[in-house]
Amino acid sequence: MKKVILGLFIFGLTMHLYAQEPTITELEEVVLVNTNYKYINGTDAEDLAIPVEELELKAANFDIKTLDVYTDEYDFYDVYFIIPEGKILATYDNDGNILRTAEKFKDIDLPISVVKAVFKRFPKWDITKDVYLVNYKEGEIAKKKYKLTLINGDKRIKVKVDAEGNFL
Repeated sequence: MKKVILGLFIFGLTMHLYAQEPTITELEEVVLVNTNYKYINGTDAEDLAIPVEELELKAANFDIKTLDVYTDEYDFYDVYFIIPEGKILATYDNDGNILRTAEKFKDIDLPISVVKAVFKRFPKWDITKDVYLVNYKEGEIAKKKYKLTLINGDKRIKVKVDAEGNFL
């Protein structure tokens, strides 16, 4: 009886091996087009905080034509994208292209270049608060800056730094 059960078990295992033959199916080519690639390229950075990157992608991929208030009559649409870490106010034209954005994020992970620059200039200070601001306009370079609050004992100062770590 044991041999019969063991034989059926081994037979069952080997049948699965022969039953699955891979077949190759050629699929049609898919082309993805993002109308807001200029916005993505203009606001992208190497070590951008994850919440910022995700919200910017959400704004870039947003289809304005899905709004209940969408009609061809209006030239511009202002849309807010909000998460706990920050918000984006994006202005779209009636084709869905981003014309400009105003972005503000609080207490996010800072890029290494910013942290190094701050600790090089203020070695015994701690960063207690940070605000990341981005202003994007179509056809222009996005303006990115960090407003930081530093503390050292009872002393407190505020500094502004760009995305590369240069003090403003």
